[in-house]
Amino acid sequence: MSDGQFAVLAGLYLHGPRTLGQLAERERVSPPSMNRTVNCLQDAGYVERSADDSDGRKVVITITDAGRSVVDETTRRRDAWVETVLADVSEHDRMALAAAAEILQRLAAQ
Repeated sequence: MSDGQFAVLAGLYLHGPRTLGQLAERERVSPPSMNRTVNCLQDAGYVERSADDSDGRKVVITITDAGRSVVDETTRRRDAWVETVLADVSEHDRMALAAAAEILQRLAAQ
């Protein structure tokens, strides 16, 4: 799975169902590019498409249980790796990393 595909899957996991346009806007890619990404995720069984209840012309993309499992497992592995790496980091460096993380979160929210 590519980083872009995982980003879409994680976004659906965190923020719930979205239209193709909303996903494209969030990831800052063109709708045709997002359509290819969603097609790959759908082919793998990680997302489903359904008609929008309020506008049948729109399609809503929803994460499946298999997609949730991928996000959960990837997150578990990442967290275990970070915990292992941080075990050897000094308290001073941990404080610097925490401050940097706050800055990065603030920037990512823009």
